[in-house]
Amino acid sequence: MSSTSAPAAPGRLGEPIDAIQLRTYLIALDGWLDTRRAELAALDEAVRASAHSDDLTPDVALGLQLWQAIQTRYRRLLQVWDRGRVGVKEREQLASLVWGRLDDEVWGGHAASGLSLPEACRMSDALTGQLRSRLQLDPAGTQAVGRLRDLRASMERLRDQVGLEPPATSAAARAKLDRLEERLTNIQDKAGRGGDVGGLLGPLEADAATFERDLIVGGVLRRQQAINQTQGNAQPSAGPTRVTQTGRLEVAGRLRADLIVRGQQLDELVDRVAAAVPNPPKYAVPDVTSLGPVPEDPADLERYLRRLQQIAKAMDVIDRAYAEAVRGTQVLGNELIMLRAEVEQHGVGDERLAVLFRVADEWVKLSPQPNEAITALLEAIRHYVGWLTRRPEGEEQL
Repeated sequence: MSSTSAPAAPGRLGEPIDAIQLRTYLIALDGWLDTRRAELAALDEAVRASAHSDDLTPDVALGLQLWQAIQTRYRRLLQVWDRGRVGVKEREQLASLVWGRLDDEVWGGHAASGLSLPEACRMSDALTGQLRSRLQLDPAGTQAVGRLRDLRASMERLRDQVGLEPPATSAAARAKLDRLEERLTNIQDKAGRGGDVGGLLGPLEADAATFERDLIVGGVLRRQQAINQTQGNAQPSAGPTRVTQTGRLEVAGRLRADLIVRGQQLDELVDRVAAAVPNPPKYAVPDVTSLGPVPEDPADLERYLRRLQQIAKAMDVIDRAYAEAVRGTQVLGNELIMLRAEVEQHGVGDERLAVLFRVADEWVKLSPQPNEAITALLEAIRHYVGWLTRRPEGEEQL
């Protein structure tokens, strides 16, 4: 994931802001907020895996506080913007929101105290870049984090595949897997110490992919040989064409069976999301069985394989869409956790605030979540905490 710089803010303080320029800015700021939140999540993962996590965790927390303050101001901008229904007075207010201090109207933590929205965005850009530099991540951003995560997943798949090897090849396969895992451990340790691992990832990825391919091909060939022997087709006269056709039939059968199981898993995911997420995605899971059994005619088999591949790609899209919808329901719960931690840092609170937090805790557990109500409640908590922090000592409670 590449780093994205914050968009340039339009207008200036004290002058009505241009509506068209502001609309463009709000669209860009929305995209920047999404990208920055994902980048901070990846950086947080890298920090937790680093040997210097104690030193870097405060910077990640500061980055999250900045992001929260910027998002809060963005929401205020959207409220005043009101889908473009703005006059001169509203455009002046919008300019004040863009260029005024972020802590004018509501407490948002110490991170953005005294900063304008553009200044907070620039500070977020600088802080994120500094974190990437200290973690020695590649210039493209947090790509190395994702590559390490993918390599760990590859090792899990290889471990399962090695477990299927026959006794004659099991020991050699396990030894090779051990060497690959040792290389991955060394790379992760070096990354944790701040070393540059970019040049080490590529060769390991290639070796792991080659090993996985060899294991899969070896398994297919063993099954193919067993089929040929059972059918009396193991003689050399069967020829390479017969073997290839048998292998393709085997691959098609395996892929069909895998997609049927995956379709059942996606059906369960769709049901869970429909019960837990307001306005969930509207995708239909393809029915693999509608294609019928695997055909034996070579031309029909080729078309059948292409259809299976298309279904696999469609399932990838559905999987990503519904997984993203599930993650969306977790965002508000994460915001609630962050907000409670920030309140504890300020050392403020009373029974009313405790009640608000209890209600928020109950709402984030509902299925489906009342997202708009939770967002409004979190905003109300921030306003109330702001009032508590600004209240002179000795002033009576409400």
